[in-house]
Amino acid sequence: MLLGSSELANFDRDGFLIIRKLFSEEEVFILRKEAARIAQVEAECVIREGKSKTPKIMFRMHETDGPTGSKIYNATPRLPRILRPAIQLLQDDQLYLHHSKINLKSAIEGSVWPWHQDFGQWQLDGIKNPDLVTFMIMLDDATELGGCLYFQPASHKSGRIKPFWDETTPYKFLALPPDDVQRSLREGLAPVPITGKPGDTVIFHCNLLHASGQNLSPTDRWQVYFCFNRVSNHPSDVEQPRPDYVRSLNWSVMEAVDDTAIIQAEAIIS
Repeated sequence: MLLGSSELANFDRDGFLIIRKLFSEEEVFILRKEAARIAQVEAECVIREGKSKTPKIMFRMHETDGPTGSKIYNATPRLPRILRPAIQLLQDDQLYLHHSKINLKSAIEGSVWPWHQDFGQWQLDGIKNPDLVTFMIMLDDATELGGCLYFQPASHKSGRIKPFWDETTPYKFLALPPDDVQRSLREGLAPVPITGKPGDTVIFHCNLLHASGQNLSPTDRWQVYFCFNRVSNHPSDVEQPRPDYVRSLNWSVMEAVDDTAIIQAEAIIS
């Protein structure tokens, strides 16, 4: 699959793109079953929350080694329908994954993600240029009640905003100062909810302002994220680097696999 000229123009204008039904029901079932398996793992790269200690975020599924490694999730970002658009958007065929993760908003307990830009942290990881794109795959219905993502269209054009260390959520990270967010929302376009069905996929720029609220619904909301970077833009050395599961040191060029690789990987495992 390749993006058309209008899709490329829309991504440049808005900072994001939504592709409906990119994954089949069978593929979504396999991805969700594998996510449920990984959710049982006890490891540093699985962060939990709430009284039930359900996972909030799980990292590093795209490698085949390690506690959360997965052949299924290793194949997914290499599918031509994912890798080719990433190559188009980054205008480079030498790509690797800066990291992968599954965000899990459990029913009722799934907590917020404050307004932030992904490059706010990634620059501190030693990445020089804000030329990364993230592919998000919906494994459940994404609804406003369920705490869907919100994007501020075109906010990626304003560049990086200096973040601050936010310790108010179970996964502590660099969020945007409220004053800067208010200014951006007053002066820019109104945020839009990113709703959809299982199998829908969203691509967004690393400087796009985004956030999500509490899951107030009776159902879980699981989503998979693959963050693509150019090999030439890989992190430089920094003091006190974050762990490999969020700042990958595997800069091997990604090679495409067969477009049925998710189903093939499931067949081998089964």
